[in-house]
Amino acid sequence: MNENREVIISAKDIEVQFRVRDKYLTAIRNVSLDLYKGETFAIVGESGSGKSVFTKTFTGMLESNGKITNGSVMFHGLDLTKLKKDKDWEGIRGAKISTIFQDPMTSLNPIRTIGFQITEVIEKHQKISKAEAKKQAIEMMDRVGIPDAANRFDEYPFQYSGGMRQRIVIAIALSCHPEILICDEPTTALDVTIQAQIIDLIRSLQKELGFTTLYITHDLGVVANVADRVGVMYGGQIIEYGTVEEIFFDPQHPYTWALLSSLPQIGVRGQDLYYITGTPPSLFNKIKGDAFAPRNEHALNIDFEQEPPFFKVSDTHYAKTWLLDPRAPKVEKPEVICNLHEKIQKMTEKGGAFYVE
Repeated sequence: MNENREVIISAKDIEVQFRVRDKYLTAIRNVSLDLYKGETFAIVGESGSGKSVFTKTFTGMLESNGKITNGSVMFHGLDLTKLKKDKDWEGIRGAKISTIFQDPMTSLNPIRTIGFQITEVIEKHQKISKAEAKKQAIEMMDRVGIPDAANRFDEYPFQYSGGMRQRIVIAIALSCHPEILICDEPTTALDVTIQAQIIDLIRSLQKELGFTTLYITHDLGVVANVADRVGVMYGGQIIEYGTVEEIFFDPQHPYTWALLSSLPQIGVRGQDLYYITGTPPSLFNKIKGDAFAPRNEHALNIDFEQEPPFFKVSDTHYAKTWLLDPRAPKVEKPEVICNLHEKIQKMTEKGGAFYVE
């Protein structure tokens, strides 16, 4: 890792369990991650891989039947896993670490005005007058691209389109100038054109305000456009991480190969799109070996017996697969993701949906 960059938040060996019908489900299994100040880090993986649950440990927003059973999350010398009550989180959640959720329809209160919902957050965290809070709210509405913000301050969510509502959610999240912005599938409920606008808005605001962004997504197209670094999650663990270029153009874990092979943008006309066979593991059970082994056509015998460690590919790239062990047989990545750089460049030239700069 780059030792010259400032680590803004550091998660070490996080384990999260949920009690469900008198059983325990281990949703996060010993995950560690350092986020650097000012970077954009994307966590990608299938639904149920643990992406949202992991980042909820940064804001104390686990469901009532869930708890952190191991590990630490250090933020400015404070271990966030030790905070138990909502009152303990008041100076962190919303003020220092904010979240944009995926559905603007449910993120806003339908019976409160837009202005009230923004000023409520500002007043709570900044302890300023209503007049000053209103002024800041209108400025933030302008900043996120709400036209005629002053006159739309007293309108209700139903008077806004889906894209405009998501802009308001962003305004609320950024109203107290947080150091970290967590974007949990922020464009899922929006059409493709509006998705691009929202992504560009978050990126431009990050440059302007200097916060660190943590994206949660299953959309590799979004990842290619926004991320500096990428972490791939499977079965409650990060199984590979590296720069966006390393993950796209030199992936090492068979699961990452499968995700990239599933990109519809690299499909061939007239041929079936690739999909990952099988189902993710049940996290009610203790997982033996590599969680992806039952779905992995390249699995070795040891994959079913012993969990692999992280193997170093470069100073910024690590992967949790026995295929990187010096004793492992040589396995070539799928042909469909070879020369992915050239395929993506061709997509870009044709006005394709994503690119890696």
